[in-house]
Amino acid sequence: MDNNSKKIVLLVEDDTFVSDIYTMKLTAEGFNVVLASNGMEALKKLEELVPDIILLDVIMPYVSGMEVLHKIKSQENLKKIPVILLTNVSEKEKIEEALGIGADDYLIKSHFTPSEVLAKINSFLKK
Repeated sequence: MDNNSKKIVLLVEDDTFVSDIYTMKLTAEGFNVVLASNGMEALKKLEELVPDIILLDVIMPYVSGMEVLHKIKSQENLKKIPVILLTNVSEKEKIEEALGIGADDYLIKSHFTPSEVLAKINSFLKK
């Protein structure tokens, strides 16, 4: 697979352990992974690139995942990008809020293996 056809995943995650696992998994599967360790960094990266899909944590320093999601879904050039929230926040209200803002899916980290998350990513990219 040449670099031009590699799908870009923007991984927004402040936990380096989690981001390392997902970066390794996604890179091994042929994705180009762009990492942001907080919401502010994610928004900066989105000024430079338009990823094929975004994996977004909710609880992060500076700018929360919910704020990032709001910004993504309010911008014409970004709002069609699938956003999967990948988080440990499992409160029903948060899940409903995220889906209401426009998140495409809401995965609780402890309930999904990286392989299952990868399957979700692939299903969104095939649409």
